[in-house]
Amino acid sequence: MPAYALLNAPAIHGQADQGKGTNIPPPHTTWSDYGGSPDGSQYSALRQINRSNVNQLQVVWTYKTGDNRKYLFNPLVVDRIMYVLAKDNAIVALNAATGKVLWTHATDPETTLITNRGINYWESPDRSDRRLLFAVNNHLQAIDARTGRSITQFGTNGLVDLRDALGRDPVSLTLVQSYNPGRIFEDLLILGSATNEEYASGPGDIRAYNVRTGDLAWTFHTIPHPGELGYDTWPKDAWKTVGGANDWSGMALDEKRGIVYIPTASPKYNFYGANRTGANLFGDCLLALNARTGKLVWYYQMVHHDIWDYDNATTPMLATVRHNGKLVDIVAQPTKVGFVWVFDRETGKPLWPIEERPEPKSDMPGEQTSPTQPFPSKPPPFGRQKFTVDDLSPFLEPAEREQFRTEMLGAHNLGLFTPPGLGNTVEMPGNNGGANFGGAAIDPASGNLYVISKDLPAMLKLELAKEISATGSEEAQGRTVFEANCSLCHGADRKGKPPAIPSLLDAGSRFSSDHILRVVTHGQGPMPAFSKLSHPELDSLLAYLQHPERAPVSDADPDASLTKPSAVDPATAHYKSSFGFMLASSGLPVIAPPWTTLTAYDLNSGTIRWKVPLGQVPGLVAKGFPETGSQYPKVDPVVTAGGLIFTGTRDRKVRAIDSSAGKVVWEAEVDAALEGMPAVYEVDGRQYVVFCAAAQATTSTNNIPGHPASQAPIPGAYVAFALPAALAKNN
Repeated sequence: MPAYALLNAPAIHGQADQGKGTNIPPPHTTWSDYGGSPDGSQYSALRQINRSNVNQLQVVWTYKTGDNRKYLFNPLVVDRIMYVLAKDNAIVALNAATGKVLWTHATDPETTLITNRGINYWESPDRSDRRLLFAVNNHLQAIDARTGRSITQFGTNGLVDLRDALGRDPVSLTLVQSYNPGRIFEDLLILGSATNEEYASGPGDIRAYNVRTGDLAWTFHTIPHPGELGYDTWPKDAWKTVGGANDWSGMALDEKRGIVYIPTASPKYNFYGANRTGANLFGDCLLALNARTGKLVWYYQMVHHDIWDYDNATTPMLATVRHNGKLVDIVAQPTKVGFVWVFDRETGKPLWPIEERPEPKSDMPGEQTSPTQPFPSKPPPFGRQKFTVDDLSPFLEPAEREQFRTEMLGAHNLGLFTPPGLGNTVEMPGNNGGANFGGAAIDPASGNLYVISKDLPAMLKLELAKEISATGSEEAQGRTVFEANCSLCHGADRKGKPPAIPSLLDAGSRFSSDHILRVVTHGQGPMPAFSKLSHPELDSLLAYLQHPERAPVSDADPDASLTKPSAVDPATAHYKSSFGFMLASSGLPVIAPPWTTLTAYDLNSGTIRWKVPLGQVPGLVAKGFPETGSQYPKVDPVVTAGGLIFTGTRDRKVRAIDSSAGKVVWEAEVDAALEGMPAVYEVDGRQYVVFCAAAQATTSTNNIPGHPASQAPIPGAYVAFALPAALAKNN
């Protein structure tokens, strides 16, 4: 099965006119879709705020989230109304010019499962029906965009169970919905999913629902069923047991062609694939689907048989470029690996040659790695793709430096596709590095692409999951549940690796029992859901976390990781690895900075225009090191016709960057750190930029002046900037 194939180009070349009303504004001048527009370009054609006056921006209103919790929501703006997430996960409608509350729609205040990065808006052609669509606790729902009232005629009593129609027992699927919104096309809402990170994850089917009724309109199987293209790249009936190959990130819609471009993630389990031999289509692919029918138009697979968690994690970027003397409509896909892949949008043909290179074989029994992996010849990568002892951070303490140096010298380290094994394996840019959700923006007319990337190496090591014991005290049983399911990431000492992996020391006193059980059963952030744990196992785990001193580790305890691979069936063995984030005790990456960069590409030529560090670490700035880039970010840029890139970072700074040179031309400090994407829009001739500032400002577990410890309450707010009214009127 080839990595690339063109199947059936749709005969669809009319401008879609449903779902947007009849009074259609010029492209990229509103912010009524996640990422600004249906193509998800994170671009605004507004130019009132530009390089010449951006330094005069001022705060014009602030709306506090009011609950001390983390938000990274991209506000949506329709007419004069802004929609945000705040007040214990409520959908809140604000006056977009003043920040005044218009209405509030409460959801489940305790949930960890809600569409928290953005929301979808749909309206009928005559605008008599206007809806917001989002998911909570794996159920899709619709509310009236004018009043905030639930639409009970949608689905069953206002709900559509997203766990249905996946070919699995719905009760066994604790995580299906994505935290990302989908895409509206005509009367359809096209959705991806988040399928957990474990062996028993659900399949990553792409599905479209009717926005009026909630009925399922079409399904594309990313793990093919019998008779479907790609079925032979898996073991027989893999779709019944294997999960993943899902779209948990953004998707891009070409409304004129009626094609939706969808990036998919790795199959599951992430780091061991003996139970899913083959190339595993359509994992790690860029899919082009007919948006009306779900039929495959073309695809390209960036990683064959992924055992590194190298998801395509960023929204595909659509633009028009001049290539070989002709204008070509393209789609560009930045990835975790650090590459940008560029294709003809209609045919899927790569703009520049792609080479299949030989890669190392795995020494794990039953693991059949792909003999080759694809490498694009252009553009150059935006992220570092190797990590050796020569690249260790100068900010490491001497003892830590020696510890990491020793580990790395003894580890397998053969490049991007070094297969994980029973020994340490270096992974770079890492399974949480490269470009992540919302991490790219593009000027569709010029072909100038901007990518935010982080370098976060990982150290992988496979071992068999430990056995759960049903003997001893409840706390002792709970310790075996913890060791079998949690210790790989949080550590046997429960200290974790903040901020990526939180500490569970004193978890019983810091979190309620309900919160712990909810996170364990449903997952949160990168943590998978452990849906297979029984009620007694959950109760014993809770008892252990509340009183770990009652179940100390004994030297006589058996270690399942010492079991020889030859003693188990590789097709059923559940080898696991932690995500292995290589972080120092300070919370900073162990690789030398810059840890976060912003790279500008010219996709007409496939070249890098400039590359700069993005953000700062306040503690290092105080010591005279301002050019490190922020640590552990997930921030999303927005580029404008005013020649600016707006973004925020963990250092509590919002910035405007000159898109022609990468120079910061304006910055302001807000009360909390930032993740996610700003919104750029216009009301009554005045342009606004709104940031969601509601993230943790530091990775440190200790207070730093001006930056509270990572566990401190968050003084979150939506902060709106604009030019002074008189100046805006004259621009």
